[in-house]
Amino acid sequence: MTHKGRIVFAVALASTLGLGLTACNDGEDSASAQESPSASAPTSSDPGSKSPSAEPSDDAAAPAGGDVAAPGTKLKIGDRAILPFKYGTEKKGTVAVTVTAIEKGAEADMAAFGEKAKGMTPYYIRMKVENVGGTDLSYSSLRLRGKLAGGGPTGVILIGDLPGKCDSETAPRDFTTKGASYETCSLSATKTDPIAAASFEEGDAYSDSPVLWTS
Repeated sequence: MTHKGRIVFAVALASTLGLGLTACNDGEDSASAQESPSASAPTSSDPGSKSPSAEPSDDAAAPAGGDVAAPGTKLKIGDRAILPFKYGTEKKGTVAVTVTAIEKGAEADMAAFGEKAKGMTPYYIRMKVENVGGTDLSYSSLRLRGKLAGGGPTGVILIGDLPGKCDSETAPRDFTTKGASYETCSLSATKTDPIAAASFEEGDAYSDSPVLWTS
């Protein structure tokens, strides 16, 4: 299943205020953009952090096939990290994430979102997600965030995907057994330096010390 509804992003300005923008994408080439009613927001106020996502949990399924990656672990693209996972209030387990690529898109890819997206360069974080714990994680989703070299923030927050270029997939219905896997893509963007890392930073244990994949 691919999310094709809404993309929301905030652009940090001078490390103080952000600019909120909502763009609706119906899966076609055209899209409309309008300024969000709450246009001023710090970059740290990530709307994505409010949605169900991966968080460590004491009662997550015991890891298999290796140890859980400690907060602050640094990996290379192509490396596999085992991570605790919680989705919503009921789905908990252990997954393995392999970042397979961080691909630079073209500024033109963001054109559907209007003038507010001018100057933004998208990056596509492609990954494989495996069910390691063997619990029912069907229809869950996992997101990684783009980071600058050294792990610094991009100043841009994105929720959603670019259909046909970076499709954010949810886990399939049969993502319930050990070894089940699927591939997905997290969309990120920057107006400054290139994105050089992918970051897993969900949950208390990883929010201040994320797992990072770099080239």
